[in-house]
Amino acid sequence: MNNDINEKKMGWDFITEECERVYPTQKNPKHYGALVKWAFGGNDPLDGISVYDGGDYWHFVTYGLSEIYEKETENNEVSGYGMEFTFKLKKDNYADEESEIKCICGILQAVARITFTRGEVFRANEFLYTGQTQGIDAYKKSNITGFIMVPDTNFNSINTPNGKLDFVEFIGATDAELRALKDKQLTVQDLYSKLGTDVTSYNRQSVI
Repeated sequence: MNNDINEKKMGWDFITEECERVYPTQKNPKHYGALVKWAFGGNDPLDGISVYDGGDYWHFVTYGLSEIYEKETENNEVSGYGMEFTFKLKKDNYADEESEIKCICGILQAVARITFTRGEVFRANEFLYTGQTQGIDAYKKSNITGFIMVPDTNFNSINTPNGKLDFVEFIGATDAELRALKDKQLTVQDLYSKLGTDVTSYNRQSVI
């Protein structure tokens, strides 16, 4: 018997399918879910963040900026805010790797909270500069203080029954780099070319 209810895929499933296209052997990645969902009064707008093993880095993927369950908005062309965030953290000799992974999850939740509360949509070729000079790492010692955004280099934009979504990849940037972007001394693409990688290393020096 054909059970349409059980066979119907949700937006969440389409994100997972794209992740498994890139990481076909990782059916059970690290996953960090919101304890209390935003819809039920929780503080975290993302229902979950999966973390895949990319070899020399951890690849974070969010669930919640697009419509991961049923269609709720009127725009059938776009799923929710039309994006999910990704981030690649270089594996290193961290004092506590799990703390660093959870720290990034917290940052992605905080950025998503900006979208949910202010309606600000983050797109590729933009940057996120808050003026902070402390590192974004768990111990606040890194030179990395903010982000630039590019299209994820592994994941393709996907079409779901709820509309299209893009995977927007965040890349760590230093205070000097972000100030140069703010002052229009260079573009996001210029900086991305200078970095030569989309993997964020907490130990790198500024390229500016």
